[in-house]
Amino acid sequence: MLRHVRRGPAPGSGRDAGWYPVLAARSSRGAMIRAMDRDAPLREQIARLLAWEDAHAGFDAAVGGIDPKHRGAVPQGMPHSPWQLLEHLRLAQRDILEFCTAPKYREMKWPEDYWPKSAAPESDAAWDRSVAAFHADLEALAAMARDPSVELFGRVPNGTGQTYLREFLVVADHNAYHIGQLVLVRRALGIWGRG
Repeated sequence: MLRHVRRGPAPGSGRDAGWYPVLAARSSRGAMIRAMDRDAPLREQIARLLAWEDAHAGFDAAVGGIDPKHRGAVPQGMPHSPWQLLEHLRLAQRDILEFCTAPKYREMKWPEDYWPKSAAPESDAAWDRSVAAFHADLEALAAMARDPSVELFGRVPNGTGQTYLREFLVVADHNAYHIGQLVLVRRALGIWGRG
């Protein structure tokens, strides 16, 4: 359970050291259940953040309606096609999901394992599979964020100190960044119809 304690000089000493959260062990099962219940709104907010659209275009808007002839097009002055960005989003997100869940995680090589080999998908079906896999992995991450048995500040067993919360935030941040790039690529190709 998270509680706040004052660090530093005693209250009223004139010097405010501030409040800092610390983990407090609870011995009763009831207290742990109440703590989980209090975490539910935070967990739901994290799950929503993973597919956030409140401040920018969402994934579906960014990948939806791209004509197959544009999926492999790289606009002048830009490094990536829509396909490359879609696959990078999928591959990076999948890597983080596996990092958090796989008993025998295999670290991928940067950058070759995180980007597709070609600018265009091999088929329309490859595009559709990538979109579907992105959604499935994102939903799995959201389910993890909502799951009270996943300790948000717990260390990922495959990591070197990374917490589950950190990994959820990295996914949200990384996805937002590259979804923004995808919108920019679509604008440069003249295929972004949103205001």
